[in-house]
Amino acid sequence: MPTLRVLGLIALATTCIAWTEAPHAAEDGPAAATSTTTKPAPFFDERRQTPIEGDAHSGEGKATVCAACHGPKGVAVAPNFPNLAGQSATYLYLQLKQFKDGQRVDPIMSGQAANLGDTDMRDLASYFASLPPKPSGSNESQSTGAHLYLQGDPARGIPPCLACHGSDATGVRFEASGKPQPPWVSFPRLRGQSAIYVTKALGDFRSGVRSDSSNARIMQAIGGSLSDDDIQHLSTYLSSH
Repeated sequence: MPTLRVLGLIALATTCIAWTEAPHAAEDGPAAATSTTTKPAPFFDERRQTPIEGDAHSGEGKATVCAACHGPKGVAVAPNFPNLAGQSATYLYLQLKQFKDGQRVDPIMSGQAANLGDTDMRDLASYFASLPPKPSGSNESQSTGAHLYLQGDPARGIPPCLACHGSDATGVRFEASGKPQPPWVSFPRLRGQSAIYVTKALGDFRSGVRSDSSNARIMQAIGGSLSDDDIQHLSTYLSSH
């Protein structure tokens, strides 16, 4: 396990190097010089993100409209929507910010986030982070999905998912003080998300639909190494883990 994990981390570091200059490349070149249309949303660099803070009580009062899709307690009403309860507050804040600024585009969320101020986003993120996460089931530790998540596949350049999302897939790691520990504050909790949602998210990374942030660039490269079967195995594992 340690050797495989090290190989996975090396692969992940190599991936990071590959997209480091990408933000500049997106703004240069003939298209940027000649286009008269509105410039695309700027690349969002999450690598130096610090933990955010907000007022969870105020966030509760602002979350009424969110319940239509994400449930009154942050557990989604349908499997195509993500569960927000227990998610990293910093991750949620960054997603809202990217919807608002246009790095991520969604028919529903783009419109909802457009009307939010920075304080609103911090409060909402803090509220959902304070809720107990959806209880997850159990899964056989030797399943194909578990193996891929915990050990990756070095032969195909797939790092173990636990390198960023943790061995228990809960994402954020904490210091002795109890505060979230960078750089994992911007990595999401995956445990307990529906297989349908995880499948779509991985597919969007693989296809480049989600590629306008530093974390998305990492996932885009990893997603490109995943087969349809890999995505299915990982989605099934995470939804029942």
